[in-house]
Amino acid sequence: MKSESTLEKILRAGQFAFTGELGPPRGTSIAKVREKAKHLVGCVDAVNITDNQTAVVRMASWAASLIALQEGLEPNYQITCRDRNRLAIQADILGAYALGIRNILCLSGDHQQFGDHPQAKGVFDIDSIQLLAMVRAMRDDGKFQSGVDIDEPPKLFIGAAANPFAEPFEWRVHRLAKKVKAGADFIQTQCIYNMKKMREWVKQANDMGLTEQVYILAGITPMKSVGMARYMQTQVPGMDVPEDIIKRLKGVDKNKVGDEGIRIACEQIEEFKEMKGVAGIHLMAIEWEHKVPEIAERAGMLPRPKV
Repeated sequence: MKSESTLEKILRAGQFAFTGELGPPRGTSIAKVREKAKHLVGCVDAVNITDNQTAVVRMASWAASLIALQEGLEPNYQITCRDRNRLAIQADILGAYALGIRNILCLSGDHQQFGDHPQAKGVFDIDSIQLLAMVRAMRDDGKFQSGVDIDEPPKLFIGAAANPFAEPFEWRVHRLAKKVKAGADFIQTQCIYNMKKMREWVKQANDMGLTEQVYILAGITPMKSVGMARYMQTQVPGMDVPEDIIKRLKGVDKNKVGDEGIRIACEQIEEFKEMKGVAGIHLMAIEWEHKVPEIAERAGMLPRPKV
């Protein structure tokens, strides 16, 4: 069984990392996970397996992570505070590590009122920063949150999310600092469209010395349509889609909007490769996994380094 995270080795070696995302199915189909996975193998260093994203019920992230492992992908196991208390979270972490999972992304979780069970009780026993600290203590100190010793600690590579665009903007870098202090080894950001604001956030992180303590992976989601862009601009909290992006997508033939969305994403990736403080890309090709090989090729991200 693999004892180290490939993503960790790539980042520590100074290579520009490239991670992807895979949303588990809304049912029991292993075939659907495998179908998505086949497009990602060889193109990404690790793949996020989402945990009931948008508070909609899907196959458990640990289960889909194991299927991804079988398909030759390294999973980045997402776990949220929304659905479990600290006992369940720690138990799931032990089980996931025992079965070969080596990366974890610690999240608060989208509020249940936005999903398909709005009346569900949100747990939120701890928040994402407390979750980070708990996982780090399990790994580094070999102790549960209660202080009791763990017989074989889970040596996980620990990730967190960051949104550089939520208001108040001036506080965003300080929230990043809290996550770094709590135990984040790497950060994956929200989808980025406002590059000016992103440059400022990264500069702030550089100036505070945070990028010397944590690996930042910039979040990229190619736009498929003008409708998608408008929806993300007006309906998704914390998203910042400048009007220039909408105009650019409107300026091409409607059958070529998706290709223009990929072109914009590749331009962003090229800039991030040269940006001090950015250690890689997190590509969220939402229900567009079959496009990942093309995007990776066009963005000059292939072949992936061997470590």
